[in-house]
Amino acid sequence: MKTNIHPIERGVRIVLGIVILSLIFVGPKSWWGLIGIVPIFIGLTGWCPPYQLLGLSTCKKCQDA
Repeated sequence: MKTNIHPIERGVRIVLGIVILSLIFVGPKSWWGLIGIVPIFIGLTGWCPPYQLLGLSTCKKCQDA
């Protein structure tokens, strides 16, 4: 698993995941909020499986390493 996500994108994914996860407790109170775990996991690891499959990377500095 090689990092393929830029640090800023990682932060955005973590925040977005927390917002989605909060839907369990506020708003519609739906279990669909558990989907927020996915962007949190991707943000914490820095590795996005769809990016890997498509050969994409938003982290140019990470590719050089």
